[in-house]
Amino acid sequence: MAKAKPVVIHGGKVIDAASDRDGDFDLLIEDGKIAAIEKPGVLTSKSEADHIDAKGQWVMPGCVDLHVHLREPGEEWKETIQTGAEAAALGGYTSICCMPNTKPANDSPEVTRFILEKAKAAGASRVLPIGAISMERKGQQLAPYHELAKAGCVAFSDDGDPVADAGLMRRALEWCLMLGLPLSCHEEDRNLSCGGCMNESPLSLRLGLKGFPGVAEDVMIARDIELARFTKGKVHICHVSTARGVELIRRAKNDGINITCEVAPHHLLLNECCVETYDTSYKMMPPLKGNEDIEGLIEGLKDGTIDAIASDHAPHHADSKLVEFSRATVGILGLQTSLPLLMEMSSQGIISRTRMVDLLCSGPCRSFGLDYGTLKIGRDADVIVVDPARAWTFSSEEIRSKSKNSPFIGRTLTGQAVHTFVSGRHVVSEGRLVSELQETVAANSK
Repeated sequence: MAKAKPVVIHGGKVIDAASDRDGDFDLLIEDGKIAAIEKPGVLTSKSEADHIDAKGQWVMPGCVDLHVHLREPGEEWKETIQTGAEAAALGGYTSICCMPNTKPANDSPEVTRFILEKAKAAGASRVLPIGAISMERKGQQLAPYHELAKAGCVAFSDDGDPVADAGLMRRALEWCLMLGLPLSCHEEDRNLSCGGCMNESPLSLRLGLKGFPGVAEDVMIARDIELARFTKGKVHICHVSTARGVELIRRAKNDGINITCEVAPHHLLLNECCVETYDTSYKMMPPLKGNEDIEGLIEGLKDGTIDAIASDHAPHHADSKLVEFSRATVGILGLQTSLPLLMEMSSQGIISRTRMVDLLCSGPCRSFGLDYGTLKIGRDADVIVVDPARAWTFSSEEIRSKSKNSPFIGRTLTGQAVHTFVSGRHVVSEGRLVSELQETVAANSK
């Protein structure tokens, strides 16, 4: 295979929270690594390199998503590793961590290797498997953590289901402490949530929908904080959605407990009132909350309690959403919308631009101990070029995923990744997959 040409990205504003860098610089990609970051004009003389003019654009580390559902193996009609990895690249994500609630569950090294082989063949974003906490995600028997980690798992989770057995959770934390890997926890006490399909509130009573009280999430967060305190194991809390949950995590961090957390964009930008029309696009897990909880989440973003933004990308076939609200599947797409939605929050002054980059890039990597999410010299060249002024409509035609379940369809978004590099490979160019551009050129040359 021919050696790839160096790439110089010039004229852009380089933003890297991990390096505390936010300014006008040129960047050199060489041999798949970040080779140099120099003052404007220094690298433009490199005639042997390909040059990308990033004037008026942002040059950032590739985004990292800790919470993605790719559905393969087992439910390929919803999503495949190929389509999910391509959607990620188009959305500015260079690394995505895929949850183990596949069929079969990722509770064996064979499934882990299958996922990695499929991801390599896809040639898009890097896919990092998350193994199951328990066999078949049933919460009864520990999965083989050592073998899963050796095969390539970066964390463990039973996401989609909570680990109800506190004793099993304790043993899982003790095993994973030896491996230096986190448990990524779906927090829900089902004796309290009781199959609720929206936030428990006066609105749920008026709509006649069974309510899911926020305390069902809070008590499990509190339990796992105490188990992490006792075992010294690492807990990562998935999709925090309550103000009380944020406060519990804030206090745990102040106590020195090894805990991190994530929040999903939809829990920041949508509230329970969206459910009034019974539109199943707004059915989430955890469910959308009221304004008081949203304010608590935003405070957690501002003060650093929340470590990462994670999309909780959850593709579902249309048939599973075209039913009564109480029976519909939970979750929405997120890989192609998370970056522009966070850019919208930044443009409104809710969070700074540097904090946004931290939440999407370096924060997720700190949470899982990943060696990505930065533009430091010598690191893998996971780089995106973002046009902060590009307005585009998130239409069904723009969706790369196999599924089309999103309440943001038809919404005009501002900001888009126009170039994506994964370990120096140019995967997206001018907002299109490079593989598709090459196929078009080949077809036109015949």
